[in-house]
Amino acid sequence: MTFKEKLQRRARKDVAQKVLLKFSPYDIILAPVLTEKTYKQQEVANKYVFKVHSDANKNDIDAAIQYLYKVTPLKINVVNTAFKGRERRKLVKRAFKKAIVTLGEKEKIDFVV
Repeated sequence: MTFKEKLQRRARKDVAQKVLLKFSPYDIILAPVLTEKTYKQQEVANKYVFKVHSDANKNDIDAAIQYLYKVTPLKINVVNTAFKGRERRKLVKRAFKKAIVTLGEKEKIDFVV
């Protein structure tokens, strides 16, 4: 049974999972955001930050995290980061969506760097 079939079987009418029916979980979770601030959040509050697809919602991100990392998120916050608009510098940050995933006390995600 494929991931999409499992998802359709498990989906309820009140929970909208729009992006997962079009893309795979690997297309929804684009990359982890690894900065000093996110490392501190991982140690203190067990929160992990991911760059996600711009059309994904909390339900899509929850299902993708469960499939990819085999952990159950307690809470997911989604933030749209704005375009900084600095054209003079070569380093330009484009707008993207990020998800802050809170896990339980005993759960952990290991990133291979």
